[in-house]
Amino acid sequence: MKLSSFKVDVPKHLIATEPAPHRDESRLMVLHRKSNEIEHRQFKDIIEYFTAGDTFVFNDTKVIPARLYGVKEKTDARIEVFLLRELDENNKLWDVLVDPARKIRIGNKICFGPDRSLIAEVVGNTVNGGRALKFQYDGQHEEFKSYIYALGVPPLPDYIKRPAVEDDFERFQTVYAKREGSVIAPGAGLHFSRELMIRLELADIRKAFLTVHCGLENMEDKKVEDLSKHKKNNERMIVPNECCEKTKLSVEAGKQVVAVGCSTLRALETAVSTDGLLKPFDGWTNLYITPVNEEKPFEARLATALVTGFHMSYSQALFMTCGMGGYQEVMKAYKVAVKEGYRFGIYGDAMLIID
Repeated sequence: MKLSSFKVDVPKHLIATEPAPHRDESRLMVLHRKSNEIEHRQFKDIIEYFTAGDTFVFNDTKVIPARLYGVKEKTDARIEVFLLRELDENNKLWDVLVDPARKIRIGNKICFGPDRSLIAEVVGNTVNGGRALKFQYDGQHEEFKSYIYALGVPPLPDYIKRPAVEDDFERFQTVYAKREGSVIAPGAGLHFSRELMIRLELADIRKAFLTVHCGLENMEDKKVEDLSKHKKNNERMIVPNECCEKTKLSVEAGKQVVAVGCSTLRALETAVSTDGLLKPFDGWTNLYITPVNEEKPFEARLATALVTGFHMSYSQALFMTCGMGGYQEVMKAYKVAVKEGYRFGIYGDAMLIID
């Protein structure tokens, strides 16, 4: 398929810049794959589509406050540093993006903090156009991370045209976030409130957790027209045995296995075995999920349903949503969403794709 097939005309006023007042009270579009029926509900109604013995699989990654602001040594030029991932714990070496990139070269130093006491030196360039940044800090590793995280702010996507505020520290994080490492929130999970998680338990619907540290590539739009030539981004993922056991119970009973978010769908389809059961996994995935063509969706081997959001044009998250729901069906649903005033983006409304 071609990149141009994944263009969505979204009016600017439908791109959500703030979360809904309550997590589980955003809107929910339900897309039934077999009948192509579309329903309009509220997110907390999602529980009505599932029964005892079904399993919801969540991504328990925790978003780090990845966006930092410093000044270039000597010139005092303001520099934005976006932490991508830690390369070397012992040497406090990080893979980062810098803006403006043209002003930052190997050997340059950036100062952080109100007293500019934290200094980092650019020691290399990275394959993604970023920089390798070595922080100069004498304390223990956890103390260092606590310090730089205290300087950072939630890394809201660029299409949210405002600076992060105090409320984003809570709302740009799922209520079940546990393992830090993501630089973008697993958006589907943002809709689940603590009350809704309790309601799942009361309905005897299982909750299973795995970890995928989400990178920026899921949200960024692509540039190459031929999808087969797109660079496959790698993401760190962990599937524990407990998650495997819970999904196995649902599979063997003919019940639903619900992927909460595209990152979870990617992890499930990476770690599923030839027998259709999930296996423990600790490593990296570069699985690329797209529709086979406009008529044929991706054939998921484990996930029977997907909870997701309304994504931006050309994003990998949109490719995966179309893969699970069918290209024509999802793109039609997106047109309905625009007409009905659904909110798009990571703070927007939600979609449930189910048979």
